[in-house]
Amino acid sequence: MAKKTYDLLFKLLLIGDSGVGKTCVLFRFSDDAFTTTFISTIGIDFKIKTVELRGKKIKLQIWDTAGQERFHTITTSYYRGAMGIMLVYDITTEKSFENIVKWLRNIDEHANEDVEKMILGNKCDMEDKRVVSKERGEAIAREHGVRFMETSAKANINIDKAFSELAEAILEKTSGVSVEPVDRVTVDRRTDRQTIKCC
Repeated sequence: MAKKTYDLLFKLLLIGDSGVGKTCVLFRFSDDAFTTTFISTIGIDFKIKTVELRGKKIKLQIWDTAGQERFHTITTSYYRGAMGIMLVYDITTEKSFENIVKWLRNIDEHANEDVEKMILGNKCDMEDKRVVSKERGEAIAREHGVRFMETSAKANINIDKAFSELAEAILEKTSGVSVEPVDRVTVDRRTDRQTIKCC
């Protein structure tokens, strides 16, 4: 299959506690697949998906970070250059919700000031095990001036919508504004391959 060219490259980041479903959210969006057999992300991983918004082809490079504390120093360097960050918590785990404030602090410390943020309350298909109400999710998002959505990677609820809204917000911010060359990639006519080394 021929590689698609693209107009813009948006770097997105998925952050949140371990086990909240970040990898499942990413796989549902990139591959439209769901599996319960993921092992915890070690360090960092990424997927690429090209979407069309307002007549522009936008390549989304989505980084999936490890939630465990021991990988924290590795993942903070990936905040730099991120144009959109999704903070994910699990509606069935109170602690993952409480830690959203900690993750928001990390963003303030390490990410670009104008990064677009969105909070996702994941696993909303598990109503019977819910411990965090949708209202509490909306309240914390309002308090921090961040978008909010409840999602389910398993039932495919709001996954595409969440990524589209975040990409749309970035596009709105960048259109008409010159973006630093590192964030805005012009298509090299010879190849569309990005070489990224991960340790």
